Amino acid sequence: MSADAFAIAPMQPYQHAWLAAIDAYARARPQEGPAIALFRSFMAAHPDAASRARAEGHLTGSAWLVSADGERVLLTHHRKLDRWLQLGGHADGDSDLARVALREAEEESGLGDLVVEPEIFDLDCHLIPERAAEPAHHHYDVRFVVRALGSTEFVVGDESHALAWRDIGSIAADAAADESMRRMARKWREREA
Repeated sequence: MSADAFAIAPMQPYQHAWLAAIDAYARARPQEGPAIALFRSFMAAHPDAASRARAEGHLTGSAWLVSADGERVLLTHHRKLDRWLQLGGHADGDSDLARVALREAEEESGLGDLVVEPEIFDLDCHLIPERAAEPAHHHYDVRFVVRALGSTEFVVGDESHALAWRDIGSIAADAAADESMRRMARKWREREA
């Protein structure tokens, strides 16, 4: 076998964009070094990281969907995971993860007049349990701030048991809330202070 057979394929332009976004996040949040390193390694190694076909794990995009005044966040009582979480979902091959977060926020809430911030707000890698014919796998979730500038009257879609606007301060203080939800609430409160 020739040495060329083991050559590493050059990274795609969108992989360079992912890594630039991760590097910007790292400058703002150096204390999150282990998570940053995990995402950086995954994104650099897998040109198909945004594809659900990558069965052992793939990138997802989520929205920290805040009200115009920044006091509340829209959460979903997720149908499959049966937990209150931020809106978001699979990239389905779309390498623009901010666009994925915006699309998922629109689809899952029915809200219009949403605006996404292009900078990464949070990173979270979590295990999705085995379900039916789908094996357990990891979601490398890249989260963005999305603002609701218009009406806050949402529509509950098929992926949710319910949606609710929650006070961000109460999430930060709720010991029963998902740890990543509390972390994002704390980040938001620090940012807005």
